[in-house]
Amino acid sequence: MVKNWMSQPAITVDADTSVEDADRLAKRHEIQMLPVMQNGRLVGIVTDRDIRGTSASEVARKKIKGDRHPFPELTVKKIMTPNPVTVSYNCTVEEAAEKLLVHKISGLPVLDLQQKLIGVITKSDLFQLILILTGYGKKGILMAIEMEDRPGSLETITEIIRDYGGRISSILSTCERADKGNRRVYIRVFDIDQPSLQHLKEVFRKRATLIYIVDHNGKKREIF
Repeated sequence: MVKNWMSQPAITVDADTSVEDADRLAKRHEIQMLPVMQNGRLVGIVTDRDIRGTSASEVARKKIKGDRHPFPELTVKKIMTPNPVTVSYNCTVEEAAEKLLVHKISGLPVLDLQQKLIGVITKSDLFQLILILTGYGKKGILMAIEMEDRPGSLETITEIIRDYGGRISSILSTCERADKGNRRVYIRVFDIDQPSLQHLKEVFRKRATLIYIVDHNGKKREIF
């Protein structure tokens, strides 16, 4: 759920905040998106791209006047994106990711049932989730296998891994990019030594198609 992976509380700016102050706030918190509030209500979004994209004529004009900052008098409401795309806190991260892709944006303000801003979720949050779900940070061995898409086929593969002493950390599966009637499965495994891994590869070759095996612990990879 979005509520479990969003960043909270949201770092916000008021619509009448100067772009200079918004720029400093974003840099201080190392974020690229700031929800814009007015009278306690979400009215827009301002990003680092909005700030960088402030018209060259405005920047040049202010520099000629000798101002220390190119746009000290420019306010956020003049460069923000009004009526931003949002997501509910009880949506799934899949739904949030779809909105990011469809609207080609990098982050979403998160609202509760009363339409109150309670956080933000960004592409960085989703990337972190992917790494956690796949167990990447814990290394291990990642196996990519294409197999027949039928009831019990995945169970057969996982039982073989356990027979060789493997401990399965994560399983991701999709029919995308697989031959018709097949499924691609990505399995992260721990506790398999090299001799067992070699035997396991031979067993898999008889039952499925190996795509690759990446041994993060041994820093080895085989592409089949």
